[in-house]
Amino acid sequence: MACCLIGCGSNQGARREQLDRAIELLGVMPGITMRTVSRHRETRPIGGPPDQAPFLNGACLVETELGPHELLGVLAAVENTLHRDRTERWGPRTLDLDILLYDQLVLDDSIVAGAALTIPHPRMSTRRFVLEPAVEIAPDLRHPLSGGSLRELLDNISHPHLHVAVVGVPGAGAAEVAGAIADATLARLVHAPRALPWKPSRSGVAATEPWSDALSASAAALETASWPDDPHGTVTDYWLGTLLVAAEDALAPSALERFQADYGAASARTVAPHVAILLRASPEALAERLACHAAGREQATNLFAELGSPGSDPTAGLVRLQERLLTRLRCGTRGGDGPLAVVVVGADDLGRAIDEAIAAVEATG
Repeated sequence: MACCLIGCGSNQGARREQLDRAIELLGVMPGITMRTVSRHRETRPIGGPPDQAPFLNGACLVETELGPHELLGVLAAVENTLHRDRTERWGPRTLDLDILLYDQLVLDDSIVAGAALTIPHPRMSTRRFVLEPAVEIAPDLRHPLSGGSLRELLDNISHPHLHVAVVGVPGAGAAEVAGAIADATLARLVHAPRALPWKPSRSGVAATEPWSDALSASAAALETASWPDDPHGTVTDYWLGTLLVAAEDALAPSALERFQADYGAASARTVAPHVAILLRASPEALAERLACHAAGREQATNLFAELGSPGSDPTAGLVRLQERLLTRLRCGTRGGDGPLAVVVVGADDLGRAIDEAIAAVEATG
């Protein structure tokens, strides 16, 4: 029997009756045992078209013999029985049932019979309207990627001065996305003081001094001693840990060991992000942006760095770093310096990336 957390929402029609009926139907489905149900909470819509009606949101905890895709099929059957109506993403809907957690399973965009399923739910860690009802019924359930409990995830986004780090490889658009979030939320904006200092020598090994300088400058802007406490929060367009992840490909083993020690001392004096928004761009998009930069059409000076040894494909280096950042960020608190909440946003279309990133941050409030 798997323990599963299901999120429920509605903002059209008889909201309460639809949610109650959905829970009732779900509880009598073969292979599913209903354990507990949260109370409903009214919340404002996040993202999507303007002028939507408020949502009622809740959660329920079930035990099931069904596999994750079978459970997804049951949720779809319940939605269809109750005449679910939803015409656009983040738009109004009569009923929405989502698998949030399925034991400690991690399933990334698996597609069966045309239905995509990602577990844990990829945006649950920043959504207050998800976490509040979930904590009511299952506060000690653990998020399998971050390792944090649901209560810890809710406490994390409830920090009085939230630190959101927009993380992206050079060319992913972190500066643009961070600036848009700061404008929308009135947060303090902090730009990266240095570009990634990848400048290989003829031997293909980077010099250590630029990395140490970049570490000092980047850490100085995040010092705990000077961190503000106003309620608007801080948005940065970098994560200190990016330097460490990138240095692993740039520095010789002995130099890397010294840099890791310096990094540990520096990060201990800084405020780690509560939320990271990782911009994930396709190889094609990164290659196009690199080409624009090389042709002199890119005006920003700090978006791109030489990733890879001379003669190598810089796009391959960017993609490799991007995937390694994703792996490291998903360690959450287990990484020591990482955020507890991570949202991955596609960055091929920067306009859409900005909308999704703003929605992720606004959902914390």
